[in-house]
Amino acid sequence: MKWKELKDLSSPELTNKLVELKQALLNLRFQKVIGQLDNPNVIRKTKRTIARLKTLLSERELNLL
Repeated sequence: MKWKELKDLSSPELTNKLVELKQALLNLRFQKVIGQLDNPNVIRKTKRTIARLKTLLSERELNLL
């Protein structure tokens, strides 16, 4: 997801999206191990999106304090 799309989401929605992406990353890793993953770049993109979500959540937390 793009940074702008993520900024438009609320904090609970971001948290839910983070949980979903972590589960998706786990599934992608399993697919990679058993050889069913067609595009390994998907793992990289998912990791980056997770990092974006964590960054945005921490920024919001610091602004609230």
